This record gives sequence, C-alpha cells and structure tokens, in this order.
Amino acid sequence: MNNEVFHGTTILAVRHNGTIVVAGDGQVTLGNIVTKHKARKVRRIYNDKIITGFAGATADALTLSEKLEKKLERYNGNLTRACVELAREWRTDKYLRRLEAMMIAADDENTYLLSGNGDVIEPDQGVISIGSGSTAAQSAAIALLENTKFGPEKIVEKAMKIAGDLCIYTNHEVTMEKI
Repeated sequence: MNNEVFHGTTILAVRHNGTIVVAGDGQVTLGNIVTKHKARKVRRIYNDKIITGFAGATADALTLSEKLEKKLERYNGNLTRACVELAREWRTDKYLRRLEAMMIAADDENTYLLSGNGDVIEPDQGVISIGSGSTAAQSAAIALLENTKFGPEKIVEKAMKIAGDLCIYTNHEVTMEKI
C-alpha cells in the first residue's frame, strides 16, 4: 500500500431559506503529513453564478471544473444540462475516466454531486457533502437544519467545525461561498 497518496477533504453544501452555501476545508495531506493548511477547494465559476467544491486529486478536480465551465458556456448557464453532459463525458471518455475526484456544483436553484461513475445526484433535503469528513459534516448539517432555526451559513459553519473535530483529514480553515 502506498502511503504517498493525498487524502481527504470535506465539502458541504446546504440549501436553506432560498440560499445555497458551499464550504470546504483547507487541509491537504500527503501520507501521514499535513502538507497544506489553506487550500481553496471551493470556487466560483461561470461569471460567479456557479459555486463548485471538489474532493480528490487537485489537478483532476481543476480539469473537471474547467470542463464544467465549458459545458456551462455551451448550454447558456443551464447547470442541470451542463452537469449531465459532463457526467456523460466523464464516464465515457478514456482520459476523463481516470480522474480521481468528485465535485459539488450549485447555482441559485440547483445543487448536484457529480462523480466519475456518471452520477448526477440532487440532494433530497438540500444537504450534500463529499470527501473524508462528509459523513460527519452532512449528519451535523441535517441535525442542525431539523433542530435549530439557524440560517444556512451558521449551519455550514457549525457542521464543518464538527467534521474538522472528528476527521483527521479535515481542518478548521474553511472557505465558504454563498448565493
């Protein structure tokens, strides 16, 4: 088993009260060493109308982000169509199939998780996450959503803190974007 593999991240998206918030931690780990604390894994694309967050190999994730932006341009900003077309290409293209990353993409109306298996998943409860700390972050966000009157930013902030407290591949240097 090769220890020289980049691990982890946590990306969380919460849609609540007409607002979407996407956040990601900043930790990059190589084997058992933290190599970076403030990586930016959440970005705005397509004239700042779309927020993406990625987990996995950075170069692969950036390639996917560029591909998604090209699809958005081709389909006039239609996030649903762009995500479906990207997932189709990702699954069938010989080069793209090798990419090791997952992505969350959101606009003012839609939130999707995209994977190399051809998945384009829209969350049922407006909460979705990817990465090593995703189970903790998503569970915390759903519990906060159902049991508090917090807005989406506070829910994401608290859920990411919980994920950072529990997951050794997730830290508290969080980047947050909202629409």
